[in-house]
Amino acid sequence: MDCVNSPEDLKSLNYEQLKGLASSIRSFLIEKISKTGGHLAPNLGVVELTLALHRVFDTPRDKIIWDVGHQCYVHKIITGRKNKFDTMRKLNGLSGFPKVNESPHDAFNTGHSSTSISAALGIAKARDIKKEKYSVIAVIGDGALTGGMAFEALNDAGRSFNDLIVVLNDNEMSISKNVGGLSKYLSKIRTEPFYYKVKEDIDIILNKIPAIGKSAVKALDRVKGSIKYMIMPGIIFEELGFKYIGPIDGHNIEELENVFKKAKSIKGPVFIHVCTQKGKGYNHAEENPDIFHGIAPFEIESGEVISNGGPGYSNIFGEELVEIAEKNKKVVAITAAMPNGTGLDAFSKKFPERFFDVGIAEQHAVTFAAGLARNGLVPVFVVYSSFLQRAYDQVLHDVAIQKLHVVFAIDRAGIVGEDGETHQGIYDISFLRHIPNMTIMAPCDYNELRKMMKFAIEDFDGPIAIRYPRGSGSHKLFESPGIELGQSLILREGKDVSIIAVGNKVEVAMEVAALLEKMDLSADVIYSRFIKPVNPKPIINSAIKTGKIVTIEDNTVEGGFGSRILEIINESGINVKTKIFGYPDRFICHGSKKELEKMFGLDAKSIFNCVMKMFNRYSVKDIVVEGI
Repeated sequence: MDCVNSPEDLKSLNYEQLKGLASSIRSFLIEKISKTGGHLAPNLGVVELTLALHRVFDTPRDKIIWDVGHQCYVHKIITGRKNKFDTMRKLNGLSGFPKVNESPHDAFNTGHSSTSISAALGIAKARDIKKEKYSVIAVIGDGALTGGMAFEALNDAGRSFNDLIVVLNDNEMSISKNVGGLSKYLSKIRTEPFYYKVKEDIDIILNKIPAIGKSAVKALDRVKGSIKYMIMPGIIFEELGFKYIGPIDGHNIEELENVFKKAKSIKGPVFIHVCTQKGKGYNHAEENPDIFHGIAPFEIESGEVISNGGPGYSNIFGEELVEIAEKNKKVVAITAAMPNGTGLDAFSKKFPERFFDVGIAEQHAVTFAAGLARNGLVPVFVVYSSFLQRAYDQVLHDVAIQKLHVVFAIDRAGIVGEDGETHQGIYDISFLRHIPNMTIMAPCDYNELRKMMKFAIEDFDGPIAIRYPRGSGSHKLFESPGIELGQSLILREGKDVSIIAVGNKVEVAMEVAALLEKMDLSADVIYSRFIKPVNPKPIINSAIKTGKIVTIEDNTVEGGFGSRILEIINESGINVKTKIFGYPDRFICHGSKKELEKMFGLDAKSIFNCVMKMFNRYSVKDIVVEGI
C-alpha cells in the first residue's frame, strides 16, 4: 500500500502484487474502521472490483459514479486519501461518501441509492453534446437496483445509444438480505454462470454462418433470438437496450480487467454483471454482512461492538410494536430494505405474514401502505427521515388526501452525525408540516415513545407520523398523562421566558432552565408532544406572562416547529420577543452529534448564552456558570 498513492501506480503491478495489495487494503480497512466506525462489509467486497476499474479506466478523466457511495472507501484509498483515513466521518475529515469537493476523482456526490445510472447518463449525454472523449461508469449494487429510479434510468439509457457502462455489483445484499423478484432473477443468473460462455459461443457460431438471401438472414436472426431467450442470462437488460456481459467473478482482477477493456470498445450502453461477496476477507463480516454494513467501533478479534450506549429508540420502538401487534391483529409493518436498522427484526420473526420488506423502494412502500390501509389494516411504515424524502409525493397524494390511517415511524429524525449531509434527518418536520390531514408527534423519552405509538395505532384515525432520533435516550424524564390531540405539557413554571421544545430537545430545555435559575431567572418549559397540530392556548398564555419565547427543535429552522409557533403568535396579535433554535438553511456536514450541536448552537450552554442576550443584562463573555 505504501507504493500506491494514485490510480496510475496500480498499472505497473502484476497480478500477484495486486492480490497482495487487495489483502493489504482489507487489513487496512478492518484496522481503521474498527476504530472510527463506518461501512465495512460493502468495502471489503469491492476491493478487486475497484482495483480493476482503476487499472482499466483513467480517473478523473473517466468518470466513475458510485451508487449510494458507501462502497467508495477503496476508491478513496487508491486516489490519494489513505493518509487521511483516520479522519473518516469525523468533523472536518473525509466523508464516508463520494464528494466532488474532496477529490477530482469523485465524479458525483451520492449518499442515497438508485441515483448513479441517471447521473451517469446525464454526464454521458453532456460529454457527447460537447464532443468529448472519455468513459462513464455507474457502479450500482443489486439492492439499489430495486429502486424505481434505477429502472427509469435503465429504460432511458437503453434507448439512448450513448456509450455508458453500468456495473452491477451483485452481492445479494443491500443493508439486509435482498428481497423480491429481481433478487430471485439475479440469483438464478449467479448460480448458472456457464450461460455467459454458452451465449458467446452461440453468437460466434451463428455470425459465421453465411447468409443465403434475405429470408435466410431473417430466419437466423429469429433462431438466434429464440436461443437467447431460452438460455441467456440478463435478457431483461438486453431487451432494455444494453449489451449484457456476465456474470463475472468480482474477485478475479484479471477477468474483470478483460471484461472492462471489452466494454470500452463496445458502442452504446453496456451492462456488466459482477458477483462479489459482501464482507470478504473478514470472517465476522462474511457471516454477518448486515451487522457490518455500517458499524460502530468494534473489537477486531471478536467482532463485538465496543459500546453502543445501551438500547436506542429503534430498539424500544421494535419492542413496543411487537407488544401492540400481539393484541391488534390489524397491525402490519413495512420496511424499505432495513428490518434490522429500524428495529423490526423481532417483528419480522414473530409475525412473518404481517411483515413486508419491499426492498429499496420508499415510494412503493408508502402507496403499498395506503392500499393496506384502504382495506382495513393499520400499516406502520418504519423509515429513516432522510429516506422518507424520497416518497414525498406518495405521502401527500396517496395517503394524506384520502386521510388514510398510515403510521409513519420516522427513525433517525434530527441530526445523525457521522453520515453527514445526505443522511441528516432535519427536514421531515418542514416537508410534512404543510401537508393537510397530517399529524406529527415527537417523544422526549422512551416512555413517551411507547405512549405515542399506542395513540397513533389504536386511538387515532388518519395519517400520523412519530419522529424519533438516532441512538439512545432517557427512559423516563417525568410522569406523563395520557395523550390528547395537540397536547402540550408544562414541565416547569416560570415568569421570565417561555421555552418550548419538541422531541429530544426537551431535555436540553430543562438544562437551560436550570442554568437560568442560577442567574435568578425562571422559565416556563413547555413540552409540545405534537408538532402538528399545536394547541395555541398554553403557548399564548405563557407568552403573555413572560413576554419572551424560545423554541428548540432538531430540524431546520426553515418551515419547522418554531415557524409554527411564530404563526400562532402572529395569529394571536400579541407582541413578544422570539428566538428559534434549530439548524440553519444549509446542508449540515459530518461529525459527531455533540460536535454539530455545539457548532450550530443547539447545546444547553449555547442556548443559555443566547437567551441571556434577550434580557440585555449580561454580555456573553461575562457569564460564568459552574458546570457549563
